[in-house]
Amino acid sequence: MTITLYGIPNCDTVKRARQWLDAAGLAYQFHDFKKAGVPAPELQRWLAELGWEKVINRSGTSWRKLDDGQKAAVIDAASAAAIAHEQPSVIKRPVVQWADGRLSIGFNEALFDAHR
Repeated sequence: MTITLYGIPNCDTVKRARQWLDAAGLAYQFHDFKKAGVPAPELQRWLAELGWEKVINRSGTSWRKLDDGQKAAVIDAASAAAIAHEQPSVIKRPVVQWADGRLSIGFNEALFDAHR
């Protein structure tokens, strides 16, 4: 299994994660939410394993741009999945599926080192 990094290319956190993977010499596939969309089966897995509260970035710019009704409607995994498909930028980035199948979300060196 290959490492898959999900995100958007202009996100600074995604850029740092990609630089780390490149520097570590780890091969990976990049899945661009903007071009390829959010894959439904993977999103369901992220929500189940990581929790919708962790997957949806409620402190980011994309979340703040939502109207109050959209924000208030996100109350569980199903409503989180709906907003993530509609507005992929609300997903915390990057989501990484590691070669061993484990998942992580966000980036810091210690987190990535633990998955190496």
